[in-house]
Amino acid sequence: MGYTIAFAGKGGTGKTTLAGLMIRYLLKARKKPILAVDADSNSNLNEVLGLEVETTLGEAREEMKRGIASGMTKDIFMEMKVEEALVESEGFDLIVMGRPEGPGCYCAANNLLSQYIQRLSKNYPYIVIDNEAGMEHISRLTTKEIDLLVIVSDPTRRGIQAAKRIHELTRELTLRVDDEVLIVNQVENSVETSLVDQIGEKAWTKLTAIVPKDTKISEFDMRGEPTMYLPEDSPALKAAFSIYEEIVP
Repeated sequence: MGYTIAFAGKGGTGKTTLAGLMIRYLLKARKKPILAVDADSNSNLNEVLGLEVETTLGEAREEMKRGIASGMTKDIFMEMKVEEALVESEGFDLIVMGRPEGPGCYCAANNLLSQYIQRLSKNYPYIVIDNEAGMEHISRLTTKEIDLLVIVSDPTRRGIQAAKRIHELTRELTLRVDDEVLIVNQVENSVETSLVDQIGEKAWTKLTAIVPKDTKISEFDMRGEPTMYLPEDSPALKAAFSIYEEIVP
């Protein structure tokens, strides 16, 4: 499996935009092909990347739960669905996990999906996962081995507390996380001293970094333009690229 970069953070922190900028950085650095995995149940990584998604793996879970056609094994069915869900682009591909609908156990389908994502990932030197706030989704559906975990917070006490919970959860789950960085995003001036104390440098194995608030991102959002393609003079883009140059091998 390729070098796996996972993004996590509470909603509204700009986590998905930073994941999209990571893909742009990897493309610029010629670290491709890249597999982008949208593992957030509130899927919108495709919008950041400017891609249309026709099907998700959540739909495959639903179909498998209802039963598959006679003569087709579950393995063949899941392999077919993974291929159908893969959205191809220049230098990178995207797969969207989606969310299950209704009650019930999805363990069997989840296990099969995990197997095929692992198999698919072997074709890519870099994998970028946009994850939910909790880490259970990574543990359940994609990979238990993370080379770089990027936890994203906004410059608020609640954001930092959520980041710390994610950090702690990775230790509780059977996840291998080699390196970890906290990015405090959407910073207007500077991070308050009290928040810096709360962050605690020792908690993060690589560094704590700051990305400034950027009005261009909200302008792109308002126009429905993919924020992966922010202009070169974007303060957020410049800061993110500077961070990524330091943390990505």
